[in-house]
Amino acid sequence: MYDLSAFPITQKWPAHHPDLIQLYSLPTPNGAKASIMLEELGLPYEPHLVRFQENDQLSPEFLSLNPNNKIPAMIDPDGPDGKPLALFESGAILLYLADKTGKLIPQDPAGRYHAIQWLMFQMGGIGPMFGQVGFFHKFAGKEYEDKRPRDRYVSESRRLLNVLNQRLTGRPWVMGEDYSLVDIAIFPWVRSAVHFYEASELLGMADFPEVSRALKAFEARPAVQAGLNSPKRD
Repeated sequence: MYDLSAFPITQKWPAHHPDLIQLYSLPTPNGAKASIMLEELGLPYEPHLVRFQENDQLSPEFLSLNPNNKIPAMIDPDGPDGKPLALFESGAILLYLADKTGKLIPQDPAGRYHAIQWLMFQMGGIGPMFGQVGFFHKFAGKEYEDKRPRDRYVSESRRLLNVLNQRLTGRPWVMGEDYSLVDIAIFPWVRSAVHFYEASELLGMADFPEVSRALKAFEARPAVQAGLNSPKRD
């Protein structure tokens, strides 16, 4: 019998199926990484919507699981040694789920570390830079008359896209023939830049045909489509 009552977050988001992985998220680029990974792996999970407009991420219950007040966060009731495991940070969640199942990550040590380095490329580069482009292009930052901050992030984002484009040349996916957690980490952010931030022209996406080709292949995957809508928004 699974008991998650020791986790205060379950007071705000009750676990109706405590035997399932509990996902606390919103389908933003980082949030979608976790839900897409779960969908691709076929792991049953119970999604809980974290409403930013209601500052759910700042609630004591959410902060009890993730003191950094960011989505996604997760509880696996069947963690290591059969004990519940709570995790935050999307990259850590992807790595954990890959290791739990032995899927979507190379199994040889060298390949594993090569995948981790590209995961760090997304976490430290693509995510933060694309997010800043979105702020300065679509949100409050677009009203700034001084365009130097925007152009700084656009320039760095284009550099990262060029690195990614070169990596994908001659490869279906970032790690080669096999789709992996690296693609799941990277392409929600590329998709957001193109569709949600509406920054395709600003970033000159036409200059990165391999990235666009891989993005289309990524978006066509049924598990990706399911993950992009989980948890369902109100």
